[in-house]
Amino acid sequence: MEIFLDTGIVDEVREASMMGVIDGVTTNPSLIAKSGRGQDEVIKEIASIVDGPISAEVIATDWEGMIKEGKELAKIHDNVVIKVPMTEDGIKACKWFSDNNIKTNVTLVFSPNQAFLAAKNGATYVSPFVGRLDDVGHDGMAIIDEIRTVFDNYGYTTKILAASIRHSTHVRDSLMVGADVATIPFKVLKSLFKHPLTDVGLANFIADYNKANKKA
Repeated sequence: MEIFLDTGIVDEVREASMMGVIDGVTTNPSLIAKSGRGQDEVIKEIASIVDGPISAEVIATDWEGMIKEGKELAKIHDNVVIKVPMTEDGIKACKWFSDNNIKTNVTLVFSPNQAFLAAKNGATYVSPFVGRLDDVGHDGMAIIDEIRTVFDNYGYTTKILAASIRHSTHVRDSLMVGADVATIPFKVLKSLFKHPLTDVGLANFIADYNKANKKA
């Protein structure tokens, strides 16, 4: 499973890239707004750090506007993937981008039916929002499992990108059910390194070394 960093903060991308574990980055208007910078500027800088897919989202809600914005975003860098919403106009725009060899990420997906429509129109990625489904009493991870079955049944090559990841358990479950990608916040990425037994074991090793090498 690939790991994408879900952020608009370039410093987070830089630190995560140094860890050597991220394969791409996803952004959205809210994440970009937190950076206090313009979208184009942020995307360009991320592209200089990470050699992988970088999702940039359109703001328009009509398909003509999505295409116009998407074409401009695609000019920023060859690795840019255009994020479009799971709406009728978004799916129309997805088809246009796919037909014109521009990669797409269909976002705000909450059902296998929506993912199926995106895959039919050639989406590169489909982003089910696991955490938001959990928030309203649904089993968010179950949708990943269901979409995996649909795509495998019919041979769709669209990648399942688990989004709205809230904690390390979501990452583990994404691995178990066969998500192609998980896009995760920086704090969740950092949590993947942690386990209390690792900390205890390391402390014991250091204590034993110091004890064995203590000068008389």
